[in-house]
Order: sequence, then structure tokens, then C-alpha cells
Amino acid sequence: MVWEEVERTARLVLPADYREFVESYGGGEIDEYLSVSTPPVPGSAYGDLLDRVDPALSDRDREELGALLPGSARPSLLPFADSASSDVAFWLRDGAPDDWRVAVFRRQAPHGMNRWTVFAGGMASFLVAVMTGEVSPFSERLSVGDRHEFVSWRNV
Repeated sequence: MVWEEVERTARLVLPADYREFVESYGGGEIDEYLSVSTPPVPGSAYGDLLDRVDPALSDRDREELGALLPGSARPSLLPFADSASSDVAFWLRDGAPDDWRVAVFRRQAPHGMNRWTVFAGGMASFLVAVMTGEVSPFSERLSVGDRHEFVSWRNV
């Protein structure tokens, strides 16, 4: 992956932990549930990261997220992963890329419950927290245990 080309084309610098993840594993799925997107890469079914820069969320959805953020912060959102339940993990694009936090929008939540979870760390620490069961932001829970499977588009 040539990150300089992505930065030039999209005018966007992505977090270092994400770049390292994509370089090591590529795009793919964790436990057949959570799909991690990449920038466009030939042959990748997950290469839609840059096509999804402006997610379609209602004003109510954005208000719910804003209620969880300090002050009147309304950072830009960039989706980087989707669950099989159609939940979406976003970066909160506020500050330097390595400082972006993660927010997850749950498509399915009990009435009256805020559908957002904001995680105080970046993508890599978020994925570890999800796989260890420290956080459970999705409509369904990833299997918690010592073994998780990541199937890369490189191996398909």
C-alpha cells in the first residue's frame, strides 16, 4: 500500500495504527462479523474506505452522538468497519489522525437507548477491547475468548 498516494488522492492522512493493521493484514473480517475496510486496493472486496467519507445519518443520530461528546463538538466521521448487523465503527476526526477516537453506531438498540458508543482510544486498541470483551458496542457480541479469526481478502 502506498500511503502517500492515498494521502494525495484523498487529501487525508490516516492513523498510524490503521496503516500498520492494513499493511499487516489487509482488509477482511474478524470472526465473520466485523469487516475492516481499506482504501481502494485491486482485488479487495473491502476497498471502499474512501467511498464512504460522508455517512448518511439522521440529524437525530448526530444529536445522540453530540450528547456524548464534550461541549458542542461535532467532528467529521469516517467509517472504517461494519458489523454483520449493519452497525458502523467510525473515526471521530478531531485533531491529529493518531488522536482520533472511535465511535460505533448500533443499528439495533432498545427504544430510548442511545445507539452510540464512544471509545477513548484508536482503532487498534478498540479492536483489542472488542475482542477481549472489555467493550461490547455492537448489536451482537463478538465471541470472547483467546481465539479470534481474521480472514483477509488476501486469502480469499
